Amino acid sequence: MDKVKIASEFDQNSDVVLYWGDVLNLLSDVPDGFVKLVVTSPPYNLGKPYESRLDLDEYLANQRRVIEECVRVLDNRGSICWQVGNYVDNGEIIPLDLVLYPIFASLGLHLRNRIIWHFGHGLHASKRFSGRYEVILWFTKSNEYTFNLDTVRVPQKYPQKKYFKGAKKGELSCNPLGKNPSDVWEIPNVKANHLEKTIHPCQFPVELIERLVLSMTDKDDWVLDPFIGVGTTAIASLMHNRKAIGADVVLEYIDIAKERVRLAEKGSLRIRPMERSVYDPDLPEISVPPKFVHLGSSHLQSKLLEQAAKYRSRKNESCL
Repeated sequence: MDKVKIASEFDQNSDVVLYWGDVLNLLSDVPDGFVKLVVTSPPYNLGKPYESRLDLDEYLANQRRVIEECVRVLDNRGSICWQVGNYVDNGEIIPLDLVLYPIFASLGLHLRNRIIWHFGHGLHASKRFSGRYEVILWFTKSNEYTFNLDTVRVPQKYPQKKYFKGAKKGELSCNPLGKNPSDVWEIPNVKANHLEKTIHPCQFPVELIERLVLSMTDKDDWVLDPFIGVGTTAIASLMHNRKAIGADVVLEYIDIAKERVRLAEKGSLRIRPMERSVYDPDLPEISVPPKFVHLGSSHLQSKLLEQAAKYRSRKNESCL
């Protein structure tokens, strides 16, 4: 990839648009059907520094306005992935995916998966069980949508398993490229000691967005993140030869996003590899190390699967 062209306003000839301000102002310039994937984690209405705490009905009304514009700019073969947690009111939780679903359904979108993102660390609760997951609602605009499963397969648990009877007896019973990662994803969240950590309090891990970008878009497609924060969606998109567009109301976040893109362009931005398993204290010697991003040089999926399969094989052997 040549030097990445970063635009501060909507520009179809750029590689990434990082807009400081209200996303509705940015989207007013984006043509209908322009993006293949919308992926974001909106404010949860918890009173974080980048949001004002609103009455829940007002919050949902604001979300509807953004979602309506996202649907307008979405390609007919496109997807929307809305990642949310819980709204907490006086100790009582309200799952935001449940109250947001009717908005998407009313706009004619089709729910394909309710993906559970599980992580091992977070705030400790004393009056309820500590929360360790959030939800990604994956909607499509039509019944004909882009989905590249082979790009995100994960290692088979038993890669040498074979049919034991019938016409295929003796043949491998699993897909040699790996298995479907299912709708429960165990990916570490970005906490203080995470190598991708910036000042953002609720930062996406790159590998979470990579899986969505690879499976739901093709090369040169545009990916929109209406609440782009410090630019993780832009990094994951540019890594795999996609383009990205996003907005944030916090100028410092936009500045950090631009800095991260420039670091990635130089090959000096470190990330947690998508092929890296959650740390196993019994097998620390085969943990895949951090890697540096090189924009435009996508992962060779077969190589990643080979590395991950090797890890899985050695882990299984240790249990025998």
